[in-house]
This record gives sequence, C-alpha cells and structure tokens, in this order.
Amino acid sequence: MANHILPVEVQGLTKKFGDFTAVDHVSFTVKPGEVLGYLGPNGSGKTTTIRMLCGLLTPTEGTAKIMGIDVVQNPEAIKARLGYMSQKFSLYDDLTVRENLEFYAGVYDVPESKEKARIQEILNLAGLEHHSTLFTNELSGGWRQRLALGCAMIHNPPLLFLDEPTSGVDPVARREFWDLIYQLAAGGTTIFITTHYMDEAEHCNRVAFMYRSKLLAFDTPVALKNEYLHGAAWDLEASPLLETVELLSTMPGVAQASLHGDRAHVIVDPGQWTQESLTQKLAEHNVAVKSIATVQSTLEDVFTLLAHRGRVARETNQ
Repeated sequence: MANHILPVEVQGLTKKFGDFTAVDHVSFTVKPGEVLGYLGPNGSGKTTTIRMLCGLLTPTEGTAKIMGIDVVQNPEAIKARLGYMSQKFSLYDDLTVRENLEFYAGVYDVPESKEKARIQEILNLAGLEHHSTLFTNELSGGWRQRLALGCAMIHNPPLLFLDEPTSGVDPVARREFWDLIYQLAAGGTTIFITTHYMDEAEHCNRVAFMYRSKLLAFDTPVALKNEYLHGAAWDLEASPLLETVELLSTMPGVAQASLHGDRAHVIVDPGQWTQESLTQKLAEHNVAVKSIATVQSTLEDVFTLLAHRGRVARETNQ
C-alpha cells in the first residue's frame, strides 16, 4: 500500500490572517518522484502554502496530507518525512560546512551510527567535499544554496520543499543547482519547488500557477500551453515601443501583449490576424514595425494570460 501513498494531498486548503485570505481553497496532489513547480508573484500564497504543508502554520479550512499523514492532526510525524529549504538562508555563518551538516543531523535525529556516512554522502552529492572546512560566510551564493539543500535532506526525506532556492544566484549556479534537483528526482525524491524563473518551470513535470491566493491552473507545461495558447506568438521590433504594447493590448483578436526587452511580444487568437494585417493596422496608428518574427510560446505567456484574467475577474467582482 505504501507505493500508492501520495507525497502531497491538498483539498480546499485555506489560510486567513484576519480579513486577509492568503491561500483560498486550493486543491491538488503531487505524485511520487515528481518535480512540481509552484509559481506565482510575490504575495500570491506560495510560501504560506508550503508553511501549512510543513506543519508550521495551521490551515483555517481544508485538509492536507504529507505521505498520508494529516498535517493538522499529526504535525510532528510529518517532519521526519520532509525537508524544507526556506526562502531566507537559515544556516549558521559561524559554523563550517561540515558543522552545519552535523548540527542539522542532530536536529533531524539522524542515528549516530549513520551520521558520518550520511554527511559524507551529502558532501559528495552537493559537490561540497572540498569546501567542508570553510565557514558558511566564506561561501558564494550558489554554494550556500547547495549547503542549505544538503541540510534540508540530511535525514534522507522522500519529499523536499524548496522555497525559491535559486533566487539571487548567478545563472551558472542556478543551472548546476537544477542538475542536482533532477538527480534527486531521478533517485525517487519528490520535489516541491517555488520559483520566479519561467525557464526553470519549463523543466518541471507539472506546474501550478498561484495568483492572489487562488490556484489558477495545474498541469504539465505542454498541456498548459496547449490549453491556453491557441494562436501565434510574434515578437515585433516597433517604434514607439511602449505605445505599441499599449495599442496591441486594446486590439480585438489579441490574447495578450507585453514588453520583452526591446521587442513587443504578442499572442493573437487563431485566424484573427496575419503578420501583414497586424503591421498595417499598427501603421494606421502611427506605429512603425521594422520587423516581426514568429517565436515559441512559453509558460511566461501562460502566466501573463492567467494573471490578466485573474485581474479582470477580480475587478469585475469588486
């Protein structure tokens, strides 16, 4: 029966702080060995969700189970079955890498007979074997994050919660950190990760979009793009640029328009526009299009579209 237990089961999970609803009736499940990307802007409810699932906050309504254990009825029992890496770096700067691992081994009650071997295993897995005697404050951001991950998994939990683990690290360190995540998932560990980076989300098995406390969508990256992005995606080199984006946003048959660097990015509904007709229409409004190119739709397009719909729905209901 253990093979049929889901790492995470959430039904109607809600958290209110007074009159403010941080998480609003969220429901989902996470499969064993899955990498789940939990996405959303700051304040959307991502961290609050994780804190409830880790037994750090009591839900106002709803239920949540970790490895089949109810987080409200038995919060202490779930702690041995999960690892939590918080947004804020929470290790000790006046301890070495090895000493931090030893401390967390004690916190998580790793048996003394297994502690030394497990610490060495973590050092090797995280690539920290040559940094073990350095103090934490001597490490770069990327190595500090590796150490934080190592401490979160020192007790070999089947489930890891990683709250924006690559925030503030350079692209190379971010890529290496994700290689480590994939390695853990391949070994059977379930990963629940929040991130602001849409390129990271593209590589998750499934992604969830949170917006203003609500879960707007939950599926694989491919399925979400197929469901919400039916038309063509184009990048326009146009002038004046900001006016181009504003104008596109008001045009019928345009699903969404946004600024991508020095280009206007637009997704058009199927059969509504051709590149030529769109260029001509913009010219009628004194917008000069120097070039227009077809590009691949991304999860960022999905998120932008869902966020726009969420804002419209919120304004309509007010």
